[in-house]
Amino acid sequence: MCGIVGYVGARTATPILIEGLKRLEYRGYDSAGVATLDGDQLAIRRASGKIGRLEAALAAAPAAGSQGIAHTRWATHGPPTERNAHPHLSQDGTIAVVHNGIIENAPLLRQELQARGYVFQSDTDTEVLAHLIEVAYAGRLEAAVIEALWQVEGTYGIAVVSSREPGTIVAARKGSPLLVGLGQGEHFVASDASAILSHTRDVVYLDDGDVAVVTRDGYRVVDLEASQRDKDVSRIDWDVQQIERGGYPHFMLKEIFEQPATVQNTMRGRLILEEGFTKLGGLNIPKDDLLAVDNIIITACGTSWHSALIGEMMIEELCRIPVEVEYASEFRYRNPIVTPRTLCIVISQSGETADTLAAMREAKRRGARTLGLVNVVGSTIAREDDGGIYLHAGPEIGVASTKAFTSQVVALALFTLKLARLRDLSVERGRQIAQALADLPAQIQSILDRADEVEALAEEFKRASNFLYLGRGYNFPAALEGALKLKEISYIHAEGYPAAEMKHGPIALIDELMPVVCLAPHDAVFDKVVSNVQEVKARKGRVIAITTRDEPALRGVVDHEFRIPETVDLLTPVLASIPLQLLAYHIAVKRGCNVDQPRNLAKSVTVE
Repeated sequence: MCGIVGYVGARTATPILIEGLKRLEYRGYDSAGVATLDGDQLAIRRASGKIGRLEAALAAAPAAGSQGIAHTRWATHGPPTERNAHPHLSQDGTIAVVHNGIIENAPLLRQELQARGYVFQSDTDTEVLAHLIEVAYAGRLEAAVIEALWQVEGTYGIAVVSSREPGTIVAARKGSPLLVGLGQGEHFVASDASAILSHTRDVVYLDDGDVAVVTRDGYRVVDLEASQRDKDVSRIDWDVQQIERGGYPHFMLKEIFEQPATVQNTMRGRLILEEGFTKLGGLNIPKDDLLAVDNIIITACGTSWHSALIGEMMIEELCRIPVEVEYASEFRYRNPIVTPRTLCIVISQSGETADTLAAMREAKRRGARTLGLVNVVGSTIAREDDGGIYLHAGPEIGVASTKAFTSQVVALALFTLKLARLRDLSVERGRQIAQALADLPAQIQSILDRADEVEALAEEFKRASNFLYLGRGYNFPAALEGALKLKEISYIHAEGYPAAEMKHGPIALIDELMPVVCLAPHDAVFDKVVSNVQEVKARKGRVIAITTRDEPALRGVVDHEFRIPETVDLLTPVLASIPLQLLAYHIAVKRGCNVDQPRNLAKSVTVE
């Protein structure tokens, strides 16, 4: 969601801050701003809309100084206007604050501050923080920030500068990611490592309750009691080229085409073909404890929830353990049944999704062991879970997840295979699944080699107002994911349904204008799906079939057919998702949509 960048050093701050903000554009935002400190003077420049408008404001009125903070805002309190853009100033103009998150008791604090004579210049909750810090300031910015934070309820990642303490940035975190970047004679603050990767690879991730005091010569971290905290330094293992488009018109298309490599990376060193087994060193769960698990809860949001549904079917089929899939946003509020023999798997591309993190903490509080499937090394979920599986898919910049989804499904398959073989899955069946996993990268590439076929479909259907996606078994979640991709980036209304459920309502929508995408691979429920396709065609629906072979049963009842390679049933969603991603992408492009930054969406949702 919102993005934070801070710099203190010997160089001019503004170009570094603007570069960092541009690296964070993928997170979604609607306004931007910077605050720099030159001597003892704060300079504030803000603009609604894209960063280009902020750059224009800086060109018209440059902001000098070798220290500063910057922000991209995704509106929560108040519309996306210049007056609501960050940074926000204290009333005396000596303190500037940027903030990610939500201050839940802001209305009450605002009333108290107004009673003391403070006049608010914005509609935001963040301005409350600036005034609270001013009230608390008694000569040390660090102490004033801590005192102010004791009064707030909610979530925050903040960076604060003051003209009364040149050369210092104070940063703090609770529920919203923040890190300190380490340089030579300069240091950085950011909400995402991508913002500072061209300057340093060494970072210190802040945990909830951490307060960092950052100068050009060093940093220290304390807690809200002002007690020293020792922090490990992490090294970023990817480079800036991975967060650039590399000749592709959009990050989303680049990431779709990266999937042969990213799926391979998820499996690298983990598949043991001859044993039909997997090696997952990060689980941190002994064999006896794994075998003692008697139920599994998988919790996630959005696209990750769709991969969780596929994982549920895998685990129940092969491991014979009951599995529940929960929306992370609902998990804490329904008093779920969790015991010490429950394994809670949490899935999040960013590892920072607020609802998923909160669900994991609740599961741990109730005695469950937790396992994280995340893509971002050093993320909060990765640091707080009991064990996990990194996806190793590389940074995903496009807001609509593609390569992370397929890597999540593959990671779930690796875990399922391990657990099933530890229980009673035969070595022969294990080898079959392991070989099918090993074959996936080449199969994905064979689909991508025919991307022009999908683009031709997009040309025909780009003006549709509604889409229906149908699937059964393992391919029902793939239908959900295909519909989500289309609605996210093209703004076409789309729904995914179990194919058999179509006749219980959605069939009323089908006419000659309704495209229906039917996932019909030759699997255990193929014949049933064919019956559903015939029901659509009988009502003049326009059928796009994703299938695996030339099937007489589909002749004459589908308008368009795209074939994917055959694989074991549980991995079909990985292959089926590729043409669905391409279809959504090309339709969105042909409609003139902003594919990488769809309206109202953010890459990492760090508020509840």
